[in-house]
Amino acid sequence: MLLSQIKQADGQIAVVARDGDDARQVRDIDSVYALAMAAAADGVALADKAAALGFGPAVDLAQAAEEGRLLPPIHHPDPAHLMVAGTGLTHLGSASARNSMHQAADDAELTDSMRMFRMGVDGGKPEAGAVGVQPEWFYKSDGAGVVAPGAPLTSPAFADDGGEEPEIAGVYIIDADGAPHRVGFALANEFSDHVMEKQNYLYLAHSKLRQASFGPEILVGALPADVRGVSRIHRDGAVIFEGEFLSGEANMSHTIANLEHHHFKYAQFRRPGDIHVHMFGTATLSFANGVRTQAGDIFEIEAPQFGLPLRNPLAIDPAPANRPTPVHAL
Repeated sequence: MLLSQIKQADGQIAVVARDGDDARQVRDIDSVYALAMAAAADGVALADKAAALGFGPAVDLAQAAEEGRLLPPIHHPDPAHLMVAGTGLTHLGSASARNSMHQAADDAELTDSMRMFRMGVDGGKPEAGAVGVQPEWFYKSDGAGVVAPGAPLTSPAFADDGGEEPEIAGVYIIDADGAPHRVGFALANEFSDHVMEKQNYLYLAHSKLRQASFGPEILVGALPADVRGVSRIHRDGAVIFEGEFLSGEANMSHTIANLEHHHFKYAQFRRPGDIHVHMFGTATLSFANGVRTQAGDIFEIEAPQFGLPLRNPLAIDPAPANRPTPVHAL
């Protein structure tokens, strides 16, 4: 089952469940968040909870996309209670792109990126019941930084670059008792500033403080072991970049369970009622292939298991750059 959210003609939100080509509105529920919290409270599977509520009119998701009515596939009524974070160097091809940005002067000396990658290869897939090595971790934003599918990803005026990162995100809610529950998995664009990151690895945290987009649909259930998708950049009607992106545990140096453990082991990430969108990393970057993005470019990420492709144009914030931000004394 795939879950999504669209805006209706009256401005209300419709929750849409899709099985194959059959997409229908879920009755008597106004958000995927409410549906997931209800399923967790009742101790039932998400698909069963949706089925128990029943399905209403058919929905044309492609038409909704054309009309700009797609919404993020989950949201919190208070955006401060949605966290977007992620892990890097988790995929078997991810070290090469990162290492090229952080190459040591002496090739015989391993960069920190390569050391972290090798730690994951050696210890990121522990036996059942054991804890593996912890991955790289980063924070992106709260819910205010989430951009709907189809809407622009806006690069700040002070940014050096705005580049796509095609990946899979896990979507989670925290139940009333503080236990994490996985809603499912979605395509994601972990939009970042690679030029800034390349200047110095310690700028990685700065480079990640950008908007992000995910969806349009959430795949409910297990992540396929081998996910094969395509990342494209369109400019002026032509494709200027196209690359395969691989995900799923067959293409990763960590298990999903290990990445989940090392995020939710922190008590502050198990606050009842919160939503977490956790991005699992990528091995495909147009920046590593010499592409410099520009305003108006359209990012497109697709994989057949995840329904509609994720598309977002790139915009540049017109605000003046490099002007000090005033802080007022009280």
